[in-house]
Amino acid sequence: MTPSLGLTDVKGFPLRRVFARYRNAWVVLAASVLTIVLTVQLLAPAAVPNLAQTRHLDRVQALTLSWAQGDVIALVRHVERCDRSIAPCLGPVGGVTVRATDTARQLGADFQKMGLQNVDIYSSPLTRTRQTAGFMFERPVQAQDWLFNCRSTLLSDALKHKVAGRNLVLVTHSECMDQLEQSLHVATDTTFGYGASLFIEVGAANAPPKMLGYIETGDWERILPRVVAGLHRSLETSSF
Repeated sequence: MTPSLGLTDVKGFPLRRVFARYRNAWVVLAASVLTIVLTVQLLAPAAVPNLAQTRHLDRVQALTLSWAQGDVIALVRHVERCDRSIAPCLGPVGGVTVRATDTARQLGADFQKMGLQNVDIYSSPLTRTRQTAGFMFERPVQAQDWLFNCRSTLLSDALKHKVAGRNLVLVTHSECMDQLEQSLHVATDTTFGYGASLFIEVGAANAPPKMLGYIETGDWERILPRVVAGLHRSLETSSF
């Protein structure tokens, strides 16, 4: 047994010495890799908050307060477009499907529960956005070219049309919603479904617009009770 132990020591000694020699280098390399990973994560744009997730309750509260004060710009994507569906068309192929009209009506009812007394509404001039706006709000909505030709100017154009103390709802396209994300320096990898709503806060004149988050059409029922209750509290407080 003794010779065997001695042989093991003789063979193991050089390995331990090699490990000791390069140990510091490995530590430095590992620390460098960790630093790079953390830096990339910190510098990467934050994802747009999904307001249906419970961890974003603070954003829902912010939306409620901002809506009550008339400090919100909401971008709404049109409902299901006919030329990308096998469902029957409502009218022209560039418009929406028949079944999508129910989605638009429900979406309009959701906004109605938030309150539309203090809201300006515009839509893109394309058929699918005008149809969506018509079924949502059941009244004529003024069309704006900049809600279709929105490359690089969407945010500035929206701010030009935002009246202080009045919310602004814009029925538009997913590309324009992506453009708004880019202008606010947030991640642009969110895929907005038909009828999705994206909200930003526009407060004091000197404060930059703030991304609040988005709501998909199927998630409104999870969020509305909190928003409506918060709006009622805001109204009760303001009445004193």
